[in-house]
Amino acid sequence: MKKSNFFTTLVLFILALSQLQAQPYDAKLFDAMRWRMIGPHRGGRTVGAVGVPQQPNVFYIGVNHGGVWKTTDFGRTWVPIFDDQPTGSIGDVGVALSNPNVVYVASGEGLQRPDLSVGDGMYKSTDAGKTWQHIGLREGQQIGGIDIDPKDENRVFAAVLGHPYGPNTERGVYRTLNGGKTWERVLYKDENTGAVQVTIDPQNPNTVYAVLWAARQGPWENGAWQGPESGLYKSTDGGNTWKKIIKGMPTFEEGLGRIGFCIAPSNPNRLYATVDAPKGGIYRSDDAGESWTLMNPDARLWGRGSDFAEVKVDPKNPDIVYSANIVAWKSVDGGKTWAAFRGAPGGDDYHRIWINPDNPNIILLASDQGAIITVNGGETFSSWYNQPTAQFYHVSTDNAFPYNVYGGQQESGSVGITSRGNDGRITFREWHPVGVEEYGYVAPDPLDPNIIYGGKVTKFDKRTGQTQNIAPEAVRGGKYRFIRTAPILFSPLDPKTLFYAGNVLFKTQNGGNSWEVISPDLTRETYPEIPASVGVYTTPDMKTMPRRGVIYTIAPSPLDVNLIWVGTDDGLIHVTRDGGKNWSNVTPPAITAWSKVSIMEASHFDPNTAYAAVNRIRCDDLRPHIYRTRDGGKTWQEIVTGLPNDPINAVKEDPLKKGLLFAGSERMVSVSFDDGEHWQSLRLNMPATSIRDLVIKDDDIVVGTHGRSFWILDDITPLRQLTPAVATQNAMLYKPQLTYRVRWNMNTDTPIPQEEPSGDNPPDGAVINYFLKNQSEATLEIFDAAGKLVRKFSTQDKPYTIPNNNVPEYWIRPQQILSGAPGSHRFVWDLHYTPLDEPASFSIAATFRNSAPRPTGPWVMPGTYTVKLTVGDQSFTQPLLIKMDPRVKSTPVQLQQQHNLSLDCYAGQKKVAELQTAVASLRKQVALTLPLVKKGTLPASLQQLDQTLTVQNTELGRLSRAFAGVFNVLQDTDMPATTQALAAGQEAKTGLEQVALKWNALYRDVIPGINAQLKKMKLQGIE
Repeated sequence: MKKSNFFTTLVLFILALSQLQAQPYDAKLFDAMRWRMIGPHRGGRTVGAVGVPQQPNVFYIGVNHGGVWKTTDFGRTWVPIFDDQPTGSIGDVGVALSNPNVVYVASGEGLQRPDLSVGDGMYKSTDAGKTWQHIGLREGQQIGGIDIDPKDENRVFAAVLGHPYGPNTERGVYRTLNGGKTWERVLYKDENTGAVQVTIDPQNPNTVYAVLWAARQGPWENGAWQGPESGLYKSTDGGNTWKKIIKGMPTFEEGLGRIGFCIAPSNPNRLYATVDAPKGGIYRSDDAGESWTLMNPDARLWGRGSDFAEVKVDPKNPDIVYSANIVAWKSVDGGKTWAAFRGAPGGDDYHRIWINPDNPNIILLASDQGAIITVNGGETFSSWYNQPTAQFYHVSTDNAFPYNVYGGQQESGSVGITSRGNDGRITFREWHPVGVEEYGYVAPDPLDPNIIYGGKVTKFDKRTGQTQNIAPEAVRGGKYRFIRTAPILFSPLDPKTLFYAGNVLFKTQNGGNSWEVISPDLTRETYPEIPASVGVYTTPDMKTMPRRGVIYTIAPSPLDVNLIWVGTDDGLIHVTRDGGKNWSNVTPPAITAWSKVSIMEASHFDPNTAYAAVNRIRCDDLRPHIYRTRDGGKTWQEIVTGLPNDPINAVKEDPLKKGLLFAGSERMVSVSFDDGEHWQSLRLNMPATSIRDLVIKDDDIVVGTHGRSFWILDDITPLRQLTPAVATQNAMLYKPQLTYRVRWNMNTDTPIPQEEPSGDNPPDGAVINYFLKNQSEATLEIFDAAGKLVRKFSTQDKPYTIPNNNVPEYWIRPQQILSGAPGSHRFVWDLHYTPLDEPASFSIAATFRNSAPRPTGPWVMPGTYTVKLTVGDQSFTQPLLIKMDPRVKSTPVQLQQQHNLSLDCYAGQKKVAELQTAVASLRKQVALTLPLVKKGTLPASLQQLDQTLTVQNTELGRLSRAFAGVFNVLQDTDMPATTQALAAGQEAKTGLEQVALKWNALYRDVIPGINAQLKKMKLQGIE
């Protein structure tokens, strides 16, 4: 081969190899991983709410970015029923009165607010929520209301609000007559005016009312505008034609904004409306909407009308009416006077009211704290502490063990929740507020997990529960600008340095006792480029408006204490390399004004590398944007290939594997194995929800969602160890992560009822990941440091059975059987020796307190082990390091003493079981022979032998109980063994030795003689 041809071939080969390596991996290599939800089970903003009149115990709710939930027990428990769909943003839910199995869901929040999310159209279920199909209106983004003809499940109206941040034509009121197969737009004004509510007259389905609302959210925080076509419209021909009916209401020129209305079911001529305007209030019509009268102008009833516009009438009495606002209000005199119906501390910011038409005492309320139900007219309500739909803006973790997860929850304060509960689950016992306001970051002190910083700015002490305001003086003086999600975080290199940002960057090194400003204003001075999405609302003074931006993200380098990156919510990126003395604007040209730099990440491997997640939803741009620099910000590359077509909120780099990146979008987590060149889904089992932030904590990914609380992906070993070579192998055993010996369930009390909501604990034991390309027979063996086999599993294993039918099912942890199926697998070894062959020999009651009611051997000691996977004639080995629960204070010597005695009891149990089997066999022979004694054909000594065996059996039973008792006492805890436990164990060992000696003597001196006599007499059936 010629030299030139050789080099050409080599270059082509290298290029082909690099392209091969850059391609996404087959998800089968890692899809055995599972996200677990840890809570908190505290409800979040919910705007969809409906019940089923024929089934008064059944209700549905639609959570802003938490999907659709259903209860069949009046709100005692809620179950998600929409988690396999591509969106979790819900605006409304409707059930067909004529067929309760037909459920329609409108996606998109249907609200106008700074942190909203959008959906992708209409969905329908014909089996009460078991399965779903998409039925159109995909570009509407926000559908705020739907209504179904009470007599025709296929006739449905949808109020499409449209794009919240820009103009679009798929707006207005749509109608389907065939169950969503096709939709017709029946009320439309222009690309800036959407519909937010539509309601059918319950007594005359040809009469339909709808609210149009011309509203636009701006690209800057709290920017919002309203247009001239807003108002209430009415159709009397089934939606074919419409007229505007706001006589007596404020006009656009008088500041009219959003209207919310309702029809009195018992008297359709009676309508009520909440009207958002300078002269707003609760209005009433007694002539089917033709004219309106202001009944009460109290702003508490209708204020913040763009957020709250719900009003509902009692189905039996047109004078009883409810209004949802910061508080839920009730009037019994037709809207003239009002009294609080439900409010703080029972939740606040109410969005929806549903009243059972057959029983007005049954009411469903949806608020920023989730959904609550009353069945007695408001005397009592169900709990909102059973819905894991919390909305978080950011997430952080501390250095405790188990580590805690923190965030500020929208409209609900703050949350600090453990990643592992002591009682087998993560319940309400495991989370507490941490003194931080609802919107902000939470920054636990790296040196003391009892001290928590956050918000704008507070310092919280877990030990006392006290909160101190430590905000810089400038915050109280108003010199600087801040928004509610102001970033606050510690330096990864200096655990005493805490950063905080408004439009400038602050630093404290003494816990907030004093602050230093280490940057100038890093936001845009002017805004000559007003995004096109503002459209008709653009005015000349916008180009000269004062600075409005703030620093939205801070990324201190984990390699250089003086290297800090920051990004602003008005589209700038700056970097300092001298701790803040000098700053450089390194904004990529593609990032225009009001592109929000949501989260930045400084590389763990190269000080010149950084990543920026840029969210442009406020510019009506739903495309993903992530930028990467490898030269300190001189040049940037957009790295989005393979990402879903959704705004990106977060990007993070794995601190242990270079090139492994994670991104959080409005629907899922994605992963890149090649430094962002290609991305693929890491959604796995997680529902579609807004991923606002994520962190890599040790070997886990921790996610803060804006609608589904906190989630953890335990043990990302397969992602870290994947290589192109691994991807081509027929089998693979991944190196297990560091494993802590932690007890699964230490609850000795009556268990928490299974109806009580709870989050999942991490896997109980060593997580062993492996991959099989083909169906295979396999074995998995665990060896200790001396090479002794500790445990063996096989694909041929059979499930054990629980020897006690009274064991509650929810106390039983399922047994894992080693799988030989093709694909990735995650096997959990429980860190115990092989169980005894006879599970009945163990005390079931005792195992409730430890690892579950199942046969089990002793805990293994902390140390180094070897995992061996054998597939056919191939074997793979990996080291496994086990450490003790860091909270355990027993010394290694004490643990070894406890372990040794446990092994003695374990071996004693085995020996006792062997002797019991032998005794039982001999007693069976004796039982067959004893009748012959009466005939004088056998010596009477056989009767004496039977008595001896009876005594021995009794003694063995006592020893079995003694060994089991000591074993359970030792294995119940990691505390040092007590003197009495050690003595009892020694006593049992001595007793077994004595019994064994007696048995050996019996077998040596008595049994042979008797067997000889039996053989001589040729008795049949006796061995």
